[in-house]
Amino acid sequence: MSSAPRPLFAQRIGQLGTESAFEVLARAKALEAQGKEIINLGIGSPDFRTPENIVEAGRKALADGFHFYTPAKGLPDLRAAVAEDILLRRKVKVDPDQVMIVPGGKPTMFFAILMFAEPGAEVLYPNPGFPIYESMIRFAGAKPVPIPLLESNGFSFDPDAVLAQITPATRLLIVNTPANPTGGVVERAALERLAEGLKAHPHVVVLSDEIYCRMTYDGLEHTSLLEFEHLRDRLIILDGWSKTFSMTGWRLGWGLWPKSMIAEAERLQINSNSCPSAPVQVAGIEALRGPQDAVDRMMAAFDRRRHVIVDGLNQLPGVSCVLPKGAFYAFANIKGTGLSAAEVQNRFLNEAGVATIAGTSFGRYGEGYVRFSYANSEENIKKGLERCRKVLEPVVARR
Repeated sequence: MSSAPRPLFAQRIGQLGTESAFEVLARAKALEAQGKEIINLGIGSPDFRTPENIVEAGRKALADGFHFYTPAKGLPDLRAAVAEDILLRRKVKVDPDQVMIVPGGKPTMFFAILMFAEPGAEVLYPNPGFPIYESMIRFAGAKPVPIPLLESNGFSFDPDAVLAQITPATRLLIVNTPANPTGGVVERAALERLAEGLKAHPHVVVLSDEIYCRMTYDGLEHTSLLEFEHLRDRLIILDGWSKTFSMTGWRLGWGLWPKSMIAEAERLQINSNSCPSAPVQVAGIEALRGPQDAVDRMMAAFDRRRHVIVDGLNQLPGVSCVLPKGAFYAFANIKGTGLSAAEVQNRFLNEAGVATIAGTSFGRYGEGYVRFSYANSEENIKKGLERCRKVLEPVVARR
């Protein structure tokens, strides 16, 4: 019996990567199905329930008949709420018509990269960084140009080095602060120098991924590139509800687009997903305008966990870890183990029952590191690290 012919995929499909956190999650679930207990320190999803006032708003929206299409850019009241939040937290007044509500954070980066990346173009992106950046740049046919984020620089970047990488072919520059996977934060002085230097490169559009903007520690304030007025006509801001409000499964995000780009972004939305879920958008309004005490409690818990996990990682043989300044990730240096990032990830999962993510899942500059998410309980963090210690002790002892 002959096998069915292989489908003739378009060549660009071969350029698509994936998000390794979901691959590891699938492997962890398969092990759990075999009866193994897995502690997940891999996936970047808060373990808290969505605050009840937000859940109730979504429930009520369903009961009240929010069952149909909304405008492609999202409910006007939600776009107004986003504009209010931008004014409150970034101190910049924006037109709600420049806001587009999308199903999660990825569509904004997807649309921005599709809009500016093509064969012959170059896109600068952080490395190690969120893996979908490089995946989508390659899918669109452009050349991905990595911006190295090094531990020696606090997992930030040298703005002069970034500016030196810009060429006439550069179409888009992606900035992510606070950052996934490193927890690094680009502080104001570096962003000021970058913004000033971009005056000499008016052809470069900037995508600023600020999905973790409310997740900073030790009194460090988030600096948004939106604060630099001369960039606003070529700046796209990405943010959303997933991380701050523990709403990863609700799939709700927003993009702020320059007036010259919002119509194209809306067309991409219409051609891909029409509009976000109506009742979820109503819940999003409550998240922004309702009480924020649940967010404060979650951030206080993340801060405690941050210290627990970093202290624990620095006690593991062959491992060291700097204290992250933002998000909920610890990017542990595992070079002292003598193992590759992938080997450590696999041994932790298969031998210790602890899910983590190899640094190479976030780009070639991630070799020698493993990402730990502390979006899990202190109890599980301590238990997981103890299991990791038992895996590493004999490995390091043999070196």
